[in-house]
Amino acid sequence: MMDENYSARIRERREEIIERMDSALAVSGRSHNDATLVAVSKTVGVGEVLAAIDAGYRAFGENRPQELNRKLEGLSLVQGIPEVRFDMIGNLQTNKINAVLGRVALVHSIGSLHLARAVASRAQRRIESGELDDVQPVLIEVNVSGEETKGGFSPEGLRRSFDELQALCGIRIEGLMTMAPRGDKDTARACFSGLRELRDELSREGGLPLRELSCGMSEDFEVALEEGSTIVRLGRVVFDPSFAVR
Repeated sequence: MMDENYSARIRERREEIIERMDSALAVSGRSHNDATLVAVSKTVGVGEVLAAIDAGYRAFGENRPQELNRKLEGLSLVQGIPEVRFDMIGNLQTNKINAVLGRVALVHSIGSLHLARAVASRAQRRIESGELDDVQPVLIEVNVSGEETKGGFSPEGLRRSFDELQALCGIRIEGLMTMAPRGDKDTARACFSGLRELRDELSREGGLPLRELSCGMSEDFEVALEEGSTIVRLGRVVFDPSFAVR
C-alpha cells in the first residue's frame, strides 16, 4: 500500500497532465476523448499501479512480458478495483509472444515483417485451438527519424511491406507507433507529423482506417498531441512527482 502523500501527489499530477493534454488536443481541433493516456508502469511496482488506478488511470504500458505478468497477477489479488488495460510497448522477442497474446489490449512494437509474421501465425493457431477469442490488435513501429539506435520499419520499408502486413491473419493493424529523438521539440514535431502523414497515405492507399498514432512521451507529449497522436505513453511524469512538467 502506497502512502497517502504519494497517492495525493500523483492524483494532482494527473489533473495537471489531463489539463495540458486537453489544451494540446484543442490545437488540432480535437477533444478529451480523442486521445488515450497510457501510464508506463515498467519501472514501478504493483503498489504504484494501484495508486495510479485510484488516481484515475485506466491504461498501462509494460515493455517486458515477465513484468506484465507480475503486474497482472498482483492486481488479480486485489478485490474491487476498476477494469484496466495493459499494452505491450517494448521490443517483443519471438520467444515471448505467447506470454502476451490475449493478455494485452495492444502491441505497440511490431517493427519487422519477421515479428509480424510470428505474432500473426501464433495468434491464428491459438484462435483455431480456442485459446484466443479474437485476433491480436497491433501497431506498426516506424523509425521516422532514421536514428540507427531505434528499431522499426523505415517509412519506405513499410510502404513496400504494407500489403503483406495487412493481409496477415491473426493480427489487426490499428495504426502506427514511433519514438522521436529526445531533447529537441522541433525535431520531435517533424517526426510526429511525418508519422501522421505516412498513416494518412497508407490508410488512403490500403483502405484501412489506421485510427491510432502512438507517439509522445513525458518530454514531448503535448507536441505529439498537437500533431495528431491518439495514444501518449507517459512514465516519469505520471509516477515520479518530482519530475518537472515543462
